[in-house]
Amino acid sequence: MIEVRNVSYEYIKNSPVLDDISMTFERGKTYAIFGPSGCGKTTLLSLLGALDAPTSGAVLFDGKDIAQIGDENHRKDNVAFIFQNYNLIEYMTAAENVSLTEKIDPLPYLLQVGLTEDEAKRPVLKLSGGQQQRVAIARALASDAPVILADEPTGNLDEDTAAEITKLLCDVAHENNKCVIIVSHSAAVAEAVDQVVRLSHGKLQEEV
Repeated sequence: MIEVRNVSYEYIKNSPVLDDISMTFERGKTYAIFGPSGCGKTTLLSLLGALDAPTSGAVLFDGKDIAQIGDENHRKDNVAFIFQNYNLIEYMTAAENVSLTEKIDPLPYLLQVGLTEDEAKRPVLKLSGGQQQRVAIARALASDAPVILADEPTGNLDEDTAAEITKLLCDVAHENNKCVIIVSHSAAVAEAVDQVVRLSHGKLQEEV
Protein backbone atom coordinates (compact mmCIF):
# COMPACT_ATOMS: atom_id res chain seq x y z
CA MET A 1 0.00 0.00 0.00
CA ILE A 2 2.67 2.53 0.99
CA GLU A 3 6.25 1.78 0.08
CA VAL A 4 9.70 3.29 0.47
CA ARG A 5 11.89 2.21 -2.41
CA ASN A 6 15.67 2.75 -2.18
CA VAL A 7 15.08 5.90 -0.16
CA SER A 8 17.93 8.00 1.19
CA TYR A 9 17.67 11.31 2.99
CA GLU A 10 20.36 13.69 4.14
CA TYR A 11 20.40 17.06 5.85
CA ILE A 12 24.16 17.40 5.28
CA LYS A 13 25.74 16.26 2.03
CA ASN A 14 27.28 12.78 2.27
CA SER A 15 25.85 12.24 5.79
CA PRO A 16 22.62 10.28 5.17
CA VAL A 17 20.05 10.01 7.95
CA LEU A 18 18.34 7.29 5.92
CA ASP A 19 20.55 5.21 3.66
CA ASP A 20 18.97 3.32 0.73
CA ILE A 21 16.07 1.81 2.68
CA SER A 22 13.21 -0.18 1.20
CA MET A 23 10.05 -1.51 2.81
CA THR A 24 6.36 -2.00 2.07
CA PHE A 25 3.70 -1.20 4.68
CA GLU A 26 0.39 -3.04 4.18
CA ARG A 27 -3.27 -2.29 4.86
CA GLY A 28 -4.80 -3.95 7.90
CA LYS A 29 -1.51 -4.01 9.82
CA THR A 30 0.17 -2.00 12.55
CA TYR A 31 3.88 -1.18 12.57
CA ALA A 32 6.14 0.27 15.25
CA ILE A 33 9.37 2.01 14.26
CA PHE A 34 12.06 1.94 16.95
CA GLY A 35 15.57 3.28 17.17
CA PRO A 36 17.79 5.69 19.12
CA SER A 37 17.10 9.42 19.16
CA GLY A 38 18.25 11.09 15.97
CA CYS A 39 18.24 7.90 13.90
CA GLY A 40 15.62 9.19 11.43
CA LYS A 41 12.33 7.77 12.74
CA THR A 42 10.40 11.04 12.50
CA THR A 43 12.14 11.80 9.21
CA LEU A 44 10.81 8.53 7.81
CA LEU A 45 7.27 9.44 8.92
CA SER A 46 7.66 12.84 7.26
CA LEU A 47 8.65 11.17 4.00
CA LEU A 48 5.74 8.72 4.17
CA GLY A 49 3.38 11.64 4.74
CA ALA A 50 4.86 13.91 2.05
CA LEU A 51 5.93 16.50 4.58
CA ASP A 52 9.39 16.16 3.05
CA ALA A 53 10.87 14.53 -0.05
CA PRO A 54 13.66 11.94 -0.21
CA THR A 55 17.11 12.95 -1.40
CA SER A 56 16.99 9.87 -3.62
CA GLY A 57 14.61 6.98 -4.16
CA ALA A 58 10.82 7.20 -4.06
CA VAL A 59 7.82 6.84 -1.76
CA LEU A 60 4.88 5.11 -3.43
CA PHE A 61 1.20 4.90 -2.51
CA ASP A 62 -0.67 2.00 -4.14
CA GLY A 63 2.20 1.67 -6.57
CA LYS A 64 2.28 5.32 -7.65
CA ASP A 65 5.05 7.76 -6.75
CA ILE A 66 3.60 10.37 -4.39
CA ALA A 67 5.59 12.98 -6.29
CA GLN A 68 3.17 12.27 -9.16
CA ILE A 69 0.14 12.15 -6.88
CA GLY A 70 1.16 15.53 -5.46
CA ASP A 71 2.25 16.16 -1.89
CA GLU A 72 -0.87 18.12 -0.96
CA ASN A 73 -3.20 15.51 -2.49
CA HIS A 74 -1.38 12.73 -0.67
CA ARG A 75 -1.62 14.52 2.67
CA LYS A 76 -5.29 15.35 2.12
CA ASP A 77 -6.53 12.00 0.83
CA ASN A 78 -4.18 9.25 1.92
CA VAL A 79 -2.65 9.96 5.34
CA ALA A 80 -3.72 11.17 8.77
CA PHE A 81 -1.10 12.39 11.22
CA ILE A 82 -0.78 12.18 14.99
CA PHE A 83 1.97 14.68 15.72
CA GLN A 84 4.15 14.61 18.81
CA ASN A 85 3.42 18.31 19.35
CA TYR A 86 -0.32 17.81 18.62
CA ASN A 87 -0.65 20.48 15.85
CA LEU A 88 -4.07 21.53 17.11
CA ILE A 89 -5.70 24.92 16.50
CA GLU A 90 -5.50 26.34 19.98
CA TYR A 91 -8.43 28.75 19.92
CA MET A 92 -10.81 26.01 18.73
CA THR A 93 -12.49 23.45 20.95
CA ALA A 94 -11.51 19.80 20.95
CA ALA A 95 -14.66 18.99 18.97
CA GLU A 96 -13.95 21.70 16.39
CA ASN A 97 -10.41 20.40 15.88
CA VAL A 98 -11.71 16.92 15.11
CA SER A 99 -14.42 18.27 12.82
CA LEU A 100 -11.77 19.92 10.64
CA THR A 101 -10.71 16.47 9.45
CA GLU A 102 -14.11 15.19 8.36
CA LYS A 103 -17.53 16.84 8.53
CA ILE A 104 -18.87 14.32 11.03
CA ASP A 105 -19.98 14.25 14.64
CA PRO A 106 -16.66 14.44 16.54
CA LEU A 107 -18.04 13.47 19.94
CA PRO A 108 -17.94 9.65 19.49
CA TYR A 109 -14.25 9.83 18.58
CA LEU A 110 -13.42 12.07 21.54
CA LEU A 111 -15.32 9.80 23.91
CA GLN A 112 -13.51 6.83 22.37
CA VAL A 113 -10.12 8.26 23.41
CA GLY A 114 -11.30 9.04 26.93
CA LEU A 115 -12.41 12.68 26.90
CA THR A 116 -15.71 13.72 28.45
CA GLU A 117 -18.46 15.62 26.67
CA ASP A 118 -17.57 18.70 28.73
CA GLU A 119 -13.89 18.44 27.76
CA ALA A 120 -14.89 18.13 24.10
CA LYS A 121 -16.43 21.60 24.31
CA ARG A 122 -13.35 23.28 25.81
CA PRO A 123 -10.74 25.21 23.81
CA VAL A 124 -7.73 22.94 23.56
CA LEU A 125 -5.58 25.53 25.39
CA LYS A 126 -7.65 24.71 28.48
CA LEU A 127 -6.85 21.01 28.21
CA SER A 128 -3.81 19.26 29.66
CA GLY A 129 -1.03 17.93 27.44
CA GLY A 130 -2.37 14.40 27.76
CA GLN A 131 -5.87 15.55 26.83
CA GLN A 132 -4.54 17.45 23.81
CA GLN A 133 -2.77 14.27 22.72
CA ARG A 134 -6.10 12.45 22.87
CA VAL A 135 -7.68 15.13 20.69
CA ALA A 136 -4.91 14.64 18.14
CA ILE A 137 -5.54 10.89 18.17
CA ALA A 138 -9.30 11.37 17.83
CA ARG A 139 -8.72 13.64 14.84
CA ALA A 140 -6.75 10.91 13.09
CA LEU A 141 -9.33 8.25 13.94
CA ALA A 142 -12.06 10.42 12.42
CA SER A 143 -10.24 10.69 9.11
CA ASP A 144 -11.12 8.55 6.11
CA ALA A 145 -7.44 8.34 5.20
CA PRO A 146 -6.23 4.73 4.81
CA VAL A 147 -2.86 5.43 6.50
CA ILE A 148 -2.31 6.76 10.04
CA LEU A 149 1.19 8.06 10.84
CA ALA A 150 1.73 8.49 14.58
CA ASP A 151 4.79 10.09 16.17
CA GLU A 152 5.01 8.99 19.82
CA PRO A 153 1.20 8.99 20.23
CA THR A 154 1.32 7.63 23.79
CA GLY A 155 4.27 9.68 25.01
CA ASN A 156 2.21 12.05 27.18
CA LEU A 157 -0.25 9.48 28.50
CA ASP A 158 -0.22 7.38 31.64
CA GLU A 159 0.52 3.68 31.30
CA ASP A 160 -3.09 2.45 31.38
CA THR A 161 -4.33 5.08 28.94
CA ALA A 162 -1.34 4.44 26.66
CA ALA A 163 -2.26 0.75 26.53
CA GLU A 164 -5.88 1.62 25.68
CA ILE A 165 -4.84 4.01 22.91
CA THR A 166 -2.39 1.49 21.44
CA LYS A 167 -5.12 -1.16 21.39
CA LEU A 168 -7.47 1.33 19.78
CA LEU A 169 -4.98 2.07 16.99
CA CYS A 170 -4.44 -1.64 16.42
CA ASP A 171 -8.21 -2.25 16.32
CA VAL A 172 -8.63 0.56 13.79
CA ALA A 173 -6.01 -1.04 11.54
CA HIS A 174 -7.49 -4.53 11.75
CA GLU A 175 -11.20 -3.67 11.67
CA ASN A 176 -11.10 -0.76 9.20
CA ASN A 177 -8.31 -2.15 7.00
CA LYS A 178 -6.00 0.79 7.65
CA CYS A 179 -2.23 0.91 7.79
CA VAL A 180 -1.01 2.33 11.11
CA ILE A 181 2.67 3.25 11.49
CA ILE A 182 3.82 4.31 14.96
CA VAL A 183 7.14 5.83 16.00
CA SER A 184 7.67 4.83 19.61
CA HIS A 185 10.05 3.96 22.43
CA SER A 186 7.42 1.94 24.30
CA ALA A 187 7.90 -1.76 24.90
CA ALA A 188 4.12 -2.07 25.30
CA VAL A 189 3.62 -0.69 21.79
CA ALA A 190 6.18 -3.17 20.45
CA GLU A 191 4.23 -6.03 21.99
CA ALA A 192 0.89 -4.83 20.62
CA VAL A 193 1.70 -4.17 16.95
CA ASP A 194 1.94 -6.66 14.09
CA GLN A 195 5.46 -5.72 12.99
CA VAL A 196 8.40 -4.02 14.67
CA VAL A 197 10.92 -2.18 12.50
CA ARG A 198 14.24 -0.84 13.79
CA LEU A 199 16.24 2.03 12.38
CA SER A 200 19.96 2.14 13.09
CA HIS A 201 22.79 3.94 11.31
CA GLY A 202 20.44 4.85 8.48
CA LYS A 203 19.37 1.26 7.84
CA LEU A 204 15.97 -0.33 8.31
CA GLN A 205 15.53 -3.84 9.71
CA GLU A 206 12.27 -5.77 10.23
CA GLU A 207 12.15 -7.93 13.34
CA VAL A 208 10.81 -11.46 12.99
